[in-house]
Amino acid sequence: MRGASRASLAEARQQLSAAVTSAAAARTLGDELFAVVTLLDAEPAVRRALTDGSRPADARTGLARDLLSGRVGDATLDLVATLAAGQWSSPADLSEAAEQLAVLSISAAAERGRHLDDLEDQLFRFGRVVAGAPELRTVLSSPDVPAEYKRGLLDSLLEGKATPDARYLISQAAVHPRGRSLDASLTEYARLAAQWRERLIAVVRVAIALSAEQRDRLAAVLAAAYGHEIHLNVIVDPDLVGGMSVRIGDEFIDGSVASRLAELRRRLAA
Repeated sequence: MRGASRASLAEARQQLSAAVTSAAAARTLGDELFAVVTLLDAEPAVRRALTDGSRPADARTGLARDLLSGRVGDATLDLVATLAAGQWSSPADLSEAAEQLAVLSISAAAERGRHLDDLEDQLFRFGRVVAGAPELRTVLSSPDVPAEYKRGLLDSLLEGKATPDARYLISQAAVHPRGRSLDASLTEYARLAAQWRERLIAVVRVAIALSAEQRDRLAAVLAAAYGHEIHLNVIVDPDLVGGMSVRIGDEFIDGSVASRLAELRRRLAA
């Protein structure tokens, strides 16, 4: 998102923080916001009308209330009205903002239920499962597979293995991909879940699993370096031979033996 859209989203997020008064309220808000996203994606004319900067803000918020009154709760109605009153760089940014707020609402519910860590881990790990299982990825990503079949398949795969909030977001990502691959959507949802608590995600690849003490020490070192709390997603990759690599956003820190050996081979061949 560009400047105007980012500012409008930031204002709506502040309102969201005040609206998630309980886990139940947060889940209702998230569910209704996802329904709004589906509506906006299906109706480009509505999206354009709600983001038309040449129309007065009152007219845009009035349209939002007319469309949704009686279909969503007051908290969702007020939040969408705030979105409609904002300035947007493109109509598509409105849908993206509503989706981000929906994921943040579910993250708030997870936080109040004391399983936000589980939500982040389960989104990341299921994304890894999907990335490594082409047949499963094809079924869950195909627009020709009915939504109910996808939900049933996910229920059978995740029963007892993921929290209800994680299962809900995974199902949303599969049923409403919004032009993204499933694993890309899960990565984005995990990023937003971490963002709710204002912390960064570090994807760490190691040759041998880290102990709890090593994980805590690494998280503390990275937090001190980046000035944010860090959530670690650790992947055991024997091909590294030794050491580790760390990716935080667009930054990549490679301290693996494999990378050093590859660099040595490049120098010898030069």
